Formats: sequence, C-alpha cells, structure tokens
Amino acid sequence: MWWTNYLVTYILLFLCLCDQVNSLDNGLLRQPPMGWLTWQRFRCVTDCQAHPDTCISEKLIRTQAELLVQGGYLEAGYKYIIIDDCWLNHSRAADGSLQPDETRFPSGIRALADYVHSLGLKFGIYEDYGTYTCGGYPGVLGHLEQDAKTFANWTVDYLKLDGCYADPKDFDVGYPAMGKALNETGYPIAYSCSWPAYEEGTALAPNYTAIEQACNLWRNWDDIDDSWESVYTIIQWFGNNSQRLSPFHGPGHWNDPDMLVIGNFGLSPAQSRAQMAIWSIMAAPLILSVDLRT
Repeated sequence: MWWTNYLVTYILLFLCLCDQVNSLDNGLLRQPPMGWLTWQRFRCVTDCQAHPDTCISEKLIRTQAELLVQGGYLEAGYKYIIIDDCWLNHSRAADGSLQPDETRFPSGIRALADYVHSLGLKFGIYEDYGTYTCGGYPGVLGHLEQDAKTFANWTVDYLKLDGCYADPKDFDVGYPAMGKALNETGYPIAYSCSWPAYEEGTALAPNYTAIEQACNLWRNWDDIDDSWESVYTIIQWFGNNSQRLSPFHGPGHWNDPDMLVIGNFGLSPAQSRAQMAIWSIMAAPLILSVDLRT
C-alpha cells in the first residue's frame, strides 16, 4: 500500500531505542504496561438508562475485566484494567475526598478494585492535575496528598493523570509533586503522566530528564483517534523525534504514543496489524480500548 515504505522507515528508526539515563525507581513497570482502557471505545458515556451496556459504570468494568481473563488477554500479558474519565461524582465528599458517581458505581471503587484483583488483574483509574478533569469532574489540584491516600486506600495500581484545566507552566512542579505524594503512600501505584503532551508543539520545551524521573510513562503528543490518519500522524511524529526521545525510554519509564485503537471502527485489518506491529517494535505501552464483547 502507499504507506508501506513510510511504516518500514519508522520501524527502523525505533529499532535504536535504548535506556541511557537514570529514571524514576519505584520498582514498577520494568516492562511496558499492557492492559485495557475505557476511553477510546466508551468515552464519557454516563447515561446508563439510555446506554446500559456502554456507560462508564462498575457493570461495564466488571464485564470487560472478566472478558480480559476469559479471552486469554491476561495470559498474554494484558493485566491492567483502567477506568478513564467520567467515573467521578461531580462533587467531593464533605471531608474533601474524591467519590465515584454513586448511581454508576454503587459498590464503590474499593469493592470494584477488589473484584478486579480477584481475577488476577491490576486496577487503574484516571484523574487530572487541574481543577477539573477534561470531562468536568473534580481534579486533584489542591488535594494532591489527600487524593493520593484515597487511591492507595482503594488499592489503585495505576494512575493516569491528565492535564486539562491547568496551566502547563505549572507541570514541572505539579506532576512530580503528585508522583511524590503517590510514593509516600507506601502503596505501589504506577504513574502515567500526560505532562509532555501539553507542552510539545508549544513554546514550552518538555524536560524529559525531569519527566522520566517523576513518571513511569508519559503520553508525548496528540490524543489518538479511531482513524488511520490519526495513527499515521502519531507514527510520523515519533519517527521525526525518535533521536531525542529514545534516551528516556526503558525499564520503568516509557514514551507513550497513546492507546491501541485496533478492533474498533476506523482501521482496516491491515492498518490494525500495522499499528500493533509498530507499537510493539517501539516497546510502547499496549493499552487496548475496545469492547471485548464484540
């Protein structure tokens, strides 16, 4: 196909990825994480009356977790199941703590995490460094230590921290501060940062030395969409920037080109194989976002 030569070029570029510098040493993610995430397939669907099978809810997470095991994905290494945005209540509790939407998560997050763990999986969740998440729910700003303790009490194994409703100029302090708060809980929580994605392409130059010392993985650039145009643009960007990114890529600290969109609606079978191949060759995180029922 017309894009085959370009794919070969970028595959060869990423064969030189190597681990050359010191990094965050919390003992986690010595290999790129593999798992499943709600966002690309299920977005921010919260109306469970209209969409009972696809709304962001404990029912959805339990079902997808079970299928991750039954379908052989866990055996293949896909062990994280991660809730993205829109799981929260729009308000914090009276004591300032985070709380899930009580209608969609009636058992609470700790009970859901316990169920996920009982299947042999690890449990991940989303938050945002700003005052609000991208979907308009409470962010962690002003509550870093409190929220880190909440995540530890809920036995969250993986935190994805976005950067909406915040000033990217504050990220060089804010993202490490959240990482420090997570580490101080004593509970091992892998830390996924969106830090450089809000700085690349702007007047702010991402400090990857600081980023890889604070985070286990980080989304470098644009949000992926369910289209080959989006996937191919990300491949191009990583190919063009591989030399400056590769020194920060290795055990415990990974560049993240964003989730896999295979199995949805926008890619042909050949394009799906191409994304899977290139993400694997890049030693990128392999995070599915697909309805495992279909």
